[in-house]
Amino acid sequence: MTKKIVILGGGMGGTLTANLLSRQFSRKEAEITVISASPRHVYQPGWLYIPFGNGDVTELERPLESLLRKDVKLRIDRVLSLDSDAQTVSLASGKVIGYDYLVLATGSVGAPEMVPGLVEAGDHFYSEAAALALRTKLADFDGGRILIGVAGLPYKCPVAPVEFTFLLEEHLRKRGLRDRTEIRYTFPINAPFTIPTVAPMVEARMLERKIEIETFFNLESIDPATKVATSLEGSSFPFDIAVFVPPHLGADFLRGHALADKSGWVSVDRESLQVKGTSNVWALGDTVNLPISKAGSTAHFQAPTIAAQIAGAVRSRQVAGKHARYDGHVMCFLEAGDSKATLLDFNYS
Repeated sequence: MTKKIVILGGGMGGTLTANLLSRQFSRKEAEITVISASPRHVYQPGWLYIPFGNGDVTELERPLESLLRKDVKLRIDRVLSLDSDAQTVSLASGKVIGYDYLVLATGSVGAPEMVPGLVEAGDHFYSEAAALALRTKLADFDGGRILIGVAGLPYKCPVAPVEFTFLLEEHLRKRGLRDRTEIRYTFPINAPFTIPTVAPMVEARMLERKIEIETFFNLESIDPATKVATSLEGSSFPFDIAVFVPPHLGADFLRGHALADKSGWVSVDRESLQVKGTSNVWALGDTVNLPISKAGSTAHFQAPTIAAQIAGAVRSRQVAGKHARYDGHVMCFLEAGDSKATLLDFNYS
């Protein structure tokens, strides 16, 4: 009997997993369906460059259908609910889709409304609209105080606020505004970055560029009238522009679901990526609650493991080979400005 494999999400993780699975099975063995709320596949890391006038947002997207193998079915619809007992997914169109095997690749979404004043007086570059709005604001900027930070952990693309800070400093220098601008970088923990081996490099390069650093700054609120950002620790800083990575949440239908926590993060086995408490559901990318980066490369390295796991389950075979287990591998580049970058490459150990 043909097995129904349903993948929720058409981002990096969902697209790659679908294509890898389609290579594993004939059409008689499995029917693979991707359900995505959007027909567009967007390269989100490109939003980092938009505020500085580099690139065009239209260059960052492709029709999702064009990226999927021809034997993968694509349904554009929004997921309303998941019944993991009945093995069904209910959609906004009214359709109810059954599955034998399910992959959760639903990503994460920014939620600036969680911090008082952040929507009204803050900026970010974690969406197309926000990146374009920040580009306009920076183009009109003529000097003053720019405050940068992270409004909540976890968030996707952990290096992004560091990269933005370096690129901003270079941008202002080239425009002749650096001497008239105070740049202050804040971070929620007692270091400027979460990875201990990376933090000293980040700190040294920021100090070299006369960027002020404030650690243990967990944003509590922003006062739009006075343009002052205040932390839970009690420190406050005035600003002309405040760029804060917004708090992030999992997909709305997963928040509080039996398979996830209240924020929508799904608990999985760290090596098999199988959702805990299930025998036929896997998750990857931003969706999972693992102590590693929420980044595209994470999903890239996780997808082969899920494809191997599902192939083993369908054919009742022991999973073996280099993709049998995921070792926590993540790789990304950290833009350091001035046409320089460094490579971050790590795993669980």
